[in-house]
Amino acid sequence: QVRLVESGGGLVQAGGSLRLSCAASGRTFSSYAMGWFRQAPGKERDFVATISGGGRVTYYADSVKGRFTISRDNAKNTVYLQMNSLKSEDTAVYYCATGRGPYGSKSTPGYDYWGQGTQVTVSS
Repeated sequence: QVRLVESGGGLVQAGGSLRLSCAASGRTFSSYAMGWFRQAPGKERDFVATISGGGRVTYYADSVKGRFTISRDNAKNTVYLQMNSLKSEDTAVYYCATGRGPYGSKSTPGYDYWGQGTQVTVSS
């Protein structure tokens, strides 16, 4: 059974940084893309970033490009999301998810397992 556990969320001031981690188990980690999504209260779950199984290919939402960086350590079965220059509009619950293959998608149907989420709150 695939299990994803996010950590690293919290409260930060605008302009600050956070690094989210997502530890995966139950699947050959390097064979699958990983993605980060976020959901603010009353809104849909939105794509943030994705990284291919080998770690060479990444895509970002326009809203976070240049501020967020997705990376992975396949030896540790962990994917990361480094978030810099945080804004109040980045406030949301952040979810990691495993892709259905080696390359990621920008939409939720492209992912089959999800973590429980971690809250990120940016105060202005």
